[in-house]
Amino acid sequence: MEQCVSVELKKITKTFGSVIANEDVDLKVHSGEIHALLGENGAGKSTLMNMLSGIYNPDSGSIFIRGKQIQFKSPKESIEYGIGMVHQHFKLVERFTAKENIIAGNKGKFFTKNKEIDKNILDLCEKYNLQIELNKRVSEMSIAEKQMLEIIKVLYKGANILILDEPTAVLMPQEVSRLFNIVKRMKEQGCAVIIITHKLHEVMELCDKVSVLRKGKNIKTLNISDTNKNQLTELMVGHKSDLKIDKVSSSRNEIIYDIKNISVKSSLGINVLDNISFSMKEGEILGVAGVAGSGQKELCEALFGLQKIENGNLIFKGKDITNKSPREVYKKGIKMGLIPEDRLGMGLVGSMGVADNLLLRNYYEQKGLIVKRDKLKDEAKNMIKELEIKTPGIDHPVKQLSGGNIQKILLGREISISPDVLITSYPVRGLDIGATYQIYDLLNKEKEKGVSILFVGEDLDVLLELSDRIMVLCGGKLIGIVNGKNATKEQIGLMMAGYIEEATLEYSEKTQDQKGGESYD
Repeated sequence: MEQCVSVELKKITKTFGSVIANEDVDLKVHSGEIHALLGENGAGKSTLMNMLSGIYNPDSGSIFIRGKQIQFKSPKESIEYGIGMVHQHFKLVERFTAKENIIAGNKGKFFTKNKEIDKNILDLCEKYNLQIELNKRVSEMSIAEKQMLEIIKVLYKGANILILDEPTAVLMPQEVSRLFNIVKRMKEQGCAVIIITHKLHEVMELCDKVSVLRKGKNIKTLNISDTNKNQLTELMVGHKSDLKIDKVSSSRNEIIYDIKNISVKSSLGINVLDNISFSMKEGEILGVAGVAGSGQKELCEALFGLQKIENGNLIFKGKDITNKSPREVYKKGIKMGLIPEDRLGMGLVGSMGVADNLLLRNYYEQKGLIVKRDKLKDEAKNMIKELEIKTPGIDHPVKQLSGGNIQKILLGREISISPDVLITSYPVRGLDIGATYQIYDLLNKEKEKGVSILFVGEDLDVLLELSDRIMVLCGGKLIGIVNGKNATKEQIGLMMAGYIEEATLEYSEKTQDQKGGESYD
């Protein structure tokens, strides 16, 4: 099949106030091609695609669809020209069935029992190797099912140019593989597929071409066969960068935090953690894997003393600290650091500067009514220097900084107390590559000091590289704990879905010839 140019963008520029989101961007995507749009957060990837899908209008430049210059006034016009965008945050009606979501907004009557509509949808699914239960409500679907529904929805509207925004961000390994097969099928059918991502290994595995954006500009477009991860990283960040995560070894093995049969209930009285038991060791990174909503948030808050434990006990070096507040725990001489999932809502006060956010952590160490601000200012300046935090000054509101700098402030504050235990919940979520690897380095340095670290993550490759052990949660239950040295993504993915027997079988087959490895817990 001869490839024609499906999409051509010429000199596209878009600004928001004084911020330049895109500047003179050129992009060409062919039919029957999978084209990656790669770049750090804030590089302008989503903004560029939002203009192609009719959400924004460019300030200048031209959009050509199959050779015809178009100026979209709305997403509806964009879909009429065959462009469909599946956003990272799905746009589905939870109360509707799959079929109702697919046909909503289409011309004609809203017939939910029309056999012809059913046949058209099922024929489309067969063509692209898609699967969906037409009468299943969105509220009952998994993340992967919702994503498939979004893809079917835009294809049903006639899309042959498909834009996927961070499509694998919340999928398990098996679901990622299934999605890749679907995308390859679309390529075979002549569709042009554009994938917005920051995951280099997926770009190398799936795509034909890649365009790298940096600071709103298209730095370079390359054939995948002509490039590699190191070159793409250098293009993304503007300098050479080592993407290797070193798994720091530790001779310490003492258990310092014992979690015994704990259960936590939601406000509705439902168990969000159900009889969880595990231990944390000195100088160890214990990873936590699980699909979203498996109890990760409640676990972190329970260990730190922010969630009421209904049953079970928390034992720190022989001391029972069950249902003790963070301040009560600190008064016992136990130092715990917490990096919450919501870094600004729960971790820092966005309107305050670095120095005042440091004060939030050690205010109970202050004696008397006078706060020693000179000492705090010195600590803030040292932290900014050591962690290479980019900020106009120590009193500049942290909410005006980039995500990476905000996270470094939060992590820097928590490690400044020399914690015994550091609990981190998605500490690199939303960060660009440079900031992400700085966070990994900081965690490894704390591990070397003997700190016991809980690392809740969503990228299984990173969990395997960084963690000594990985515990897997599913529906509030602890499915098992595996050794980070010899576990596989596929095994962890099965466990995340609750398939404990299949995961155990795979693990035993892969490790039966290995010696000295830790057994499956």
